[in-house]
Amino acid sequence: MKTTKAILFVIFMSIGFASCDQLSQKEQSKSESTLQISEQEVLDAQKTWGEGIVQIGAVYSANEDYSAAAEQHIDELYGYNLGTVLFKPTLASVIQFRTTKEGALSYFVGHNSDFPEDHGFAIKPWTAVRWESTGIKTEGNMAVAMGNYFFTPADGSPEVKVEYTFAYTKDEEGKLRIIMHGSHLPYTPVEKH
Repeated sequence: MKTTKAILFVIFMSIGFASCDQLSQKEQSKSESTLQISEQEVLDAQKTWGEGIVQIGAVYSANEDYSAAAEQHIDELYGYNLGTVLFKPTLASVIQFRTTKEGALSYFVGHNSDFPEDHGFAIKPWTAVRWESTGIKTEGNMAVAMGNYFFTPADGSPEVKVEYTFAYTKDEEGKLRIIMHGSHLPYTPVEKH
């Protein structure tokens, strides 16, 4: 009788541990699937980024707190809360790489003596940002997108073509964050004489 009870106890415990293990694997699988990035999420993030740049310029044009608008844009979209963000802005040649939120904010709105070449890219202002993707690669909780984006100046000038490479990850809440932003004017060959 004692042997039978012992065997039953071992069987029940084994079933319990197996169930817990299966539940844990299901939770982990569910967690991993919610952190996976889809191509549509990247496209949505690009649209939101462009709208944010236009909004910062609109706030500037209305003589309102454009620095606060730019800071909110950075807080909503970039992963500075996760660690270092690799940020290479378009119109920077002296301090080309920005790894701090302060450096990104300076690029978008200017007026920072630590970054004297910044004139405020986002306060140009722009009326639209159009994206042409060359490709988007997703792998689990990482995505990389590359292509051209086109900025339409508010003064009616022709749109400006810029090359981009952005990398994304999701934070613990599943929100897509930019962790690498590379932006460059296209190469212009020098005429030979």
